[in-house]
Amino acid sequence: MGETLEKAPEVVQNTVEVVSTVTENVVEETKSLMHVNDLLKYLTAANLMHVATSLIVIFIFFIVFHIIKKIIGKGLADKIKPHTAVLLGKTFSYLFWILIGMYVLSLFGVNFTAIWGAAGVAGLAIGFAAQTSVSNIISGVFVLSEKALKIGDYITVGGVSGSVDSIDLLSIKIHTPDNQMVRIPNSSIINGNLINYNYFPIRRYTFDLTIAYDSDMQLVLDTLKKVPSLCTTILEDPAPLIYYDELQGSGIDLKFCVWFNCSDLFKAKTEVFMNIIKVCREANIEIPYTKIDVDLYTVEKKVVTVPVVPAQAEV
Repeated sequence: MGETLEKAPEVVQNTVEVVSTVTENVVEETKSLMHVNDLLKYLTAANLMHVATSLIVIFIFFIVFHIIKKIIGKGLADKIKPHTAVLLGKTFSYLFWILIGMYVLSLFGVNFTAIWGAAGVAGLAIGFAAQTSVSNIISGVFVLSEKALKIGDYITVGGVSGSVDSIDLLSIKIHTPDNQMVRIPNSSIINGNLINYNYFPIRRYTFDLTIAYDSDMQLVLDTLKKVPSLCTTILEDPAPLIYYDELQGSGIDLKFCVWFNCSDLFKAKTEVFMNIIKVCREANIEIPYTKIDVDLYTVEKKVVTVPVVPAQAEV
């Protein structure tokens, strides 16, 4: 028992030494994995001053970026269209972050000469692989420069109609009257026919009308001239236009042309149709339409008597 007590301090000392050795090894391995020693070598007074200066420069760039962005958003709001301002803001944002990234990389000694060479080769390969996208980007520049449409316009491209929601470099997005989103590539707009119903503030609509041959043609003209005054959406200037167009088999065709604000399209069409029918009925002017006469004939029922052939007796 006494011998055991005498060895106890030695055992404790050995245990402490083992724990201390293990702890030191763990700390060294952790420092090695996390490159703590390398970081400590880097964190010199000169390097810390360099990092602080770089952060100040980035902060100044950030302030200048927001100032210029506000100038583009507010100062040029009256001179450029909203979608152009949005596109300029996005482009300026992309350029800002690219410059900041290049500046940060330069702090770490990145050589951009090799990067630009690699980027040129990669850009050439990507260009061949993404010819459609490049074509849409170039077409998007032409769409913006032509100023043929803006956000909110009602357009038709390739048989698809809707209101413009966004104009981007690759495509424009519209929503149809039944609230379906349609993405139209910019190349389709440049290479096809674009109809913009809101490009001008007012527009003309032509109503087709047919009257019977036995109608008083002058009375018809005088009667139809009353229609614009009965409609709240029809403009007096430019003046409405009414003229005879063609002789058809069932009647005489007229063209009734009226002007109205683009936003009043559906209301104007409803008012004009209703008042055309109203004034024609009041003046007893016949608007012919296809009629089908059906004659009913009574068919007499005849009873046919089939003679019964007597069966022959079996032999």
